[in-house]
Formats: sequence, C-alpha cells, structure tokens
Amino acid sequence: MQIATPYLMFLGDVPDTLAAKTAYGIKDWRPDWCVGQMRLPGCAADLGIPDMTLPEALAKGCRTLVIGVVNAGGVLPEHWVKEIVAAIEAGLDVASGLHVKLGAVPAIAEAAARRGRQLHDVRHTDARFPTGKGTKRTGRRLLTVGTDCSVGKKYTVLALERAMRARGLDADFCATGQTGVFISGKGVAIDAVVADFISGAVETISPDAAPNHWDLIEGQGSLFHPSFAGVSLGLLHGAQADAFVVCHEPTRTNMRGVKHPLPTIRQVIDLTVQLGSLTNPAIKPVGIAINTQALAEGEARTYLDKVGAGHGLPATDPVRFGIDGVVDRIVADFPGV
Repeated sequence: MQIATPYLMFLGDVPDTLAAKTAYGIKDWRPDWCVGQMRLPGCAADLGIPDMTLPEALAKGCRTLVIGVVNAGGVLPEHWVKEIVAAIEAGLDVASGLHVKLGAVPAIAEAAARRGRQLHDVRHTDARFPTGKGTKRTGRRLLTVGTDCSVGKKYTVLALERAMRARGLDADFCATGQTGVFISGKGVAIDAVVADFISGAVETISPDAAPNHWDLIEGQGSLFHPSFAGVSLGLLHGAQADAFVVCHEPTRTNMRGVKHPLPTIRQVIDLTVQLGSLTNPAIKPVGIAINTQALAEGEARTYLDKVGAGHGLPATDPVRFGIDGVVDRIVADFPGV
C-alpha cells in the first residue's frame, strides 16, 4: 500500500480530541506530510494546522484526504460521504483507518472509479496469516500494554524507537493499528484480523531477527477492557515479549466507553506477566509511561516519582519528559543489547 503524500486531514465533526487520535498521531510524527485540516461544524478537535477548503489543499499540493478519526465500531457517518465524494471529485485519493471499507459505500466507489482515484483502507489487508505457534523466535521484543485504550501505547513505542536509535541500538517500530500503519508505512491493524489469527499476525510482523535487534510492538486496548481484551491478549501472546511498558492516564476513573473502573498499574503488571508467560516465561516490566497532559508540570513530576518508587520501575511521560530512563533499564536488564 503506497499512500500519496502530502495529506489533507479530515476530522469531520468528532466530539473530542481522542476521537481524532489517528490524525493527531500522524501530525505529531509526520508533520511534514500534513498540509492542512478539514473540519465540519461542531468539530471539537483541532490539530493546530491550517483549516483548508479542497481548492486550497490542492493548491498546496495535497494528494490524499486522510480520514483521521476513530469511533466505536469503525463506522463511516452517512453525512461525511458527500464530503469524501467531493474530495474525490476534486482529484484527491482517500485513505481511511475505519473498519467500514470506503469501496463498500456506493457513492464513494462510483466517484473513485469514474475519476480514477485510489481508495486506501489501511485497516484491511489482503495478507493471510497463520495461527500463532508460540515458538521461540530470535531477537528481542518489547510490547506496550495499558490500563485502558488510548493512553499512549503507540507514542511510547515511537519515543522508544527514536531514543534507542539515538544510542545506536537496533530497534524498529512495529505498527498494529491504523495510525501506526499511516506513520510507518507498514504493519497490520490487528483489530481487523480474524480472532484465530491475531497472534499469528503479530508473529508475522515480528519474525526472527538478529540477537540484539529489538522489535518495539505497538500495544492495543487493555487486558482489562471488556471491549478489547481479546485483541490485547492475542497481541501479548504473539509478541512473545521479553519486556513490556505499562501505559496509563492518571485522571480517568472508568475505562473509555464503558462503566468498568480502571485497573491499577500493579494489576496490569501482574496479569501481563501471568498471561505473557505462556509464550515467554522470562517476560518482565521495564517501565511505566504516564500521559500527564492533564497535570501541571510540578504535579506531573511528583506523580511520576511516586509511581516509579511504588513499582520499582522508571516512570515518565515520554512526550513531555523523554524516555531515557526506560532505555537505561532496558540496557541494564538485557546486557549486550
């Protein structure tokens, strides 16, 4: 899948910033690809880049309209269809990370065929995966896990990749979600894989590697989330993780989209070790990544110190304060990396 850049980011009329996390992720990690945003009335998200009409975006060289949103069920709202068709008619390709395929919407399919434009469904793949085998693979692997969905698992592994490479370590980001695929140009949206093949798909994107190579695997959902725990467990088993980082957002009381309370960081550590031991008995935590965006700096540092001391692990906000402490722990716990 080769998606033409640069992008016009379509946010629709999403109700909050988390609903546009795909767009935020692309903008944060590939800012040079994002020339502008297109929003509908009532949109509560703002990427901080210019709002553009279709003619303005085309004048800036934009080649693809990216539907940068997520929602429950991955549906495409009906009132967005006319906006997407208009983009196609103007001469843009369209890329989406939603579950619903663009080509399954007759008006979009007809416009793309008539105008000769490409439709990219990043969440879907033509690849066929085997069932997971749990056989020991060479190389090293790290997985991010969470107390909830949308707590920073992708940002943490991207920050780790950057920091580890800066130290001369051999590390690659492995995308398992639609935003990660947009950012890396490869990977698989694991929540769109048939359940029996989730662990096999993760084994496929993180195969045997050199002894000192690290695959940094993007986590999804939470083992405690009633909606997404199945995906999280398949990912854990397929990752065969040597190390994991727990990701957390400290101001939430319930998990996103449900009434269940957040688990504690300790509960996540213990359950990850228990379940991850099926495919790697040596699995261990190496850090805690906290999204402190809602906290003042002093409050954030105090909270991180408390969490780190309470769990005997380096705790940081990777975006706000960097992730060198976690890299230090990886180097210390895995000599020779």
